[in-house]
Amino acid sequence: MTALALGPVPDVALSRINPVTQLAAIVVVTVVLLTSLDLVTPAVVLAAELCLLPAAGLRTPGAVWRRTWPLLVSAASVGVVNVLLGDDADPLDGLALVLRVLGLALPGVLLVSSTDPVRLADALTVHWRVPARFAYGALAALRLVPLLATEFEALRLARRTRGVEGGRNPVAHLRLFAGISFALLVGAVRRGSRLAMAMDARGFDSGVPRTNARGSTLQVRDAVFLAATVAVCAAAVATSVAVGAWHPLFGG
Repeated sequence: MTALALGPVPDVALSRINPVTQLAAIVVVTVVLLTSLDLVTPAVVLAAELCLLPAAGLRTPGAVWRRTWPLLVSAASVGVVNVLLGDDADPLDGLALVLRVLGLALPGVLLVSSTDPVRLADALTVHWRVPARFAYGALAALRLVPLLATEFEALRLARRTRGVEGGRNPVAHLRLFAGISFALLVGAVRRGSRLAMAMDARGFDSGVPRTNARGSTLQVRDAVFLAATVAVCAAAVATSVAVGAWHPLFGG
């Protein structure tokens, strides 16, 4: 869980792209992949996304695995279930779905790996006029994700110390997991309430326009990055059409 949380990031190439530009690029990729049901389009888009892994600081297999293992497991599960339970079971359809899921989720991994959360909140409030209370509240919540993971492990070890274990009984394991999750939820609600009161005490709900001390600027490289994203998506669709694999969601 901590590997998926926003946090301090190294100075890598992708971190120099404004966060709202990355979000806009994610929107472009999402629209293309959700409206393309063939195998070629997500394959081309995913190949381009994989080329950005080093630019996001994910240069070793271990670093890539720590960031993407939930994504890989989920995508594989979706593909297998689609093939096994589909009316017309076709392995190529399952593979296309796996590639689409990976292509949709990997940009989020790149964003998390290369974006400082404070910079993201600043960019949202400056460029997209997102309310400060929402933007910085979300920032605070994201920064609490590693704490939730730590508390979950502490609760699990505390119950184990008291001799409360599931052993080899999967039902008992499920019951213990549910109990720990409920305790974690209660703690998260209480912490969220305190956080909301602290933000209100600092004037986040005053209705007075707020200034931004750090600021956020869009530069030429942001336009180039977004244009490159559009070009890659267009090339993916064009390649699919050229090989006769194009299968749009509507019509075609």
